[in-house]
Amino acid sequence: MKKIRKIHFTGIKGVGMTPLAIIAHEAGISVTGSDVEDEFITGASLKKVEINPLVGFAAEDIGDPDLLITTGAHGGLNNLQAQEAVRRKIPVWTQGQAVGEFMKGEIFEKEYRGISVAGSHGKTTTTAIIATIFKECNLDPSYVIGTSEILSLGLSGHLGSGKYFIAEADEYATDPEHDKRPKFIWQKPQVEVITNIELDHPDLYKNVEALVQDFKSFVGNLDKNGSLIICFDDEQNRKIIKEVSNIRNIITYGFSPMSDYVISRFRQDGEDMYFWINHKGTTLGEFSVGLSGEFNALNALAGVITGVESGLPVDKIQTALQKYKGSKRRFEYVGRLSSGAFVYDDYAHHPTEISKTLKAFHESFKDKKIVCVFQPHTYSRTKTLLEDFATAFSYADIVVITDIYSSLREIKDDTVSSQILVKKMSPIHNGVVYASGLSDVVKYISHKNYNEDYIVVTMGAGDIYKIKDNLDLVK
Repeated sequence: MKKIRKIHFTGIKGVGMTPLAIIAHEAGISVTGSDVEDEFITGASLKKVEINPLVGFAAEDIGDPDLLITTGAHGGLNNLQAQEAVRRKIPVWTQGQAVGEFMKGEIFEKEYRGISVAGSHGKTTTTAIIATIFKECNLDPSYVIGTSEILSLGLSGHLGSGKYFIAEADEYATDPEHDKRPKFIWQKPQVEVITNIELDHPDLYKNVEALVQDFKSFVGNLDKNGSLIICFDDEQNRKIIKEVSNIRNIITYGFSPMSDYVISRFRQDGEDMYFWINHKGTTLGEFSVGLSGEFNALNALAGVITGVESGLPVDKIQTALQKYKGSKRRFEYVGRLSSGAFVYDDYAHHPTEISKTLKAFHESFKDKKIVCVFQPHTYSRTKTLLEDFATAFSYADIVVITDIYSSLREIKDDTVSSQILVKKMSPIHNGVVYASGLSDVVKYISHKNYNEDYIVVTMGAGDIYKIKDNLDLVK
């Protein structure tokens, strides 16, 4: 590969793009980027490494790079900057392709042992946990994590000196218009972790069976000596296990006693959890981490197994796991209202994620009432999963629904709306209300003056987290 000295990132503020830009920066590559003017959660991370995105996508703003990396948003390969690069015969990679190429290591003149974490839910947390364990065990891994900052790691991207490259593996399309292959198909790791499989992108997959086929293709990227670490509790995962024949080392985990690694006991104490692991009749001991919910115990277990199967001592993994304190927009403590209520933020945007996350809040704060402010994300997901959304908020005492946050990848669909969702929920949930925009939510919360008996949780994959800037928060 030609020596890469300068890379331009089109859509650099995306949670998948920013960690790649940080890695390139740490490698000594000159990094430039363009994006829209809007604030993103990655802004602080880019500022820390002194990367200042240009506003807009003017073709001339790419400068003279050796490589351009683009994302599926902002037109993808149709973006003026990507087209300009093609016209000038500058190589163009999509974000998914770039993760795969970075994992190969050739661009950095390195050879990595790749660890890819896939799944409809939990991949960001699981990837961050694995990276934390490897970091605390002095392995200095490289990693790409789809968020902004992680308390135990710092920035979401890092070019380490060690042999491991740990990355999220996304099932969404490489480029929604030009290349519908899933992004994770570009990764060819030595270890794959699959948390679960559930329909989350109905704009791309017509049913879960089509999604399973792509996950089977992903597993096919492992060579025969690779390791597949997969949650046995998940129904679709069990189909994968039955149908995959080329992988010798399949390691299952879960609460199910039929798993290779089993959570035999689980206890939630406030915002900390404790769980015990059995491995084929042998007790590995008690593990603890500052997270909530059984689903996060499974994410932590996947991290533990990845460490154990990589030869790390169990006692060091136990200590390292305690260092993990969460990621941005995952059960994130935001502050406290002047009226007394605690405010949290979470990325949950699928009915299953919503239900499990609210249950975790309920179990962590049993003496408090939960106010969930939910911003639906994409018309296609809201429409396809409307019935599931309607029943997903049973652990919330009050639910505030805002207008749908539309993806840049879709057009408006007038056959679905947040008002329709509220109408669907009202017969089964007494405390559901509609608030159109973020300013309306702020007014609602300010008017209610929630005291210390309440937890306010903002939830969704859009920009709902931004209301914190206008709430009356105290330290």
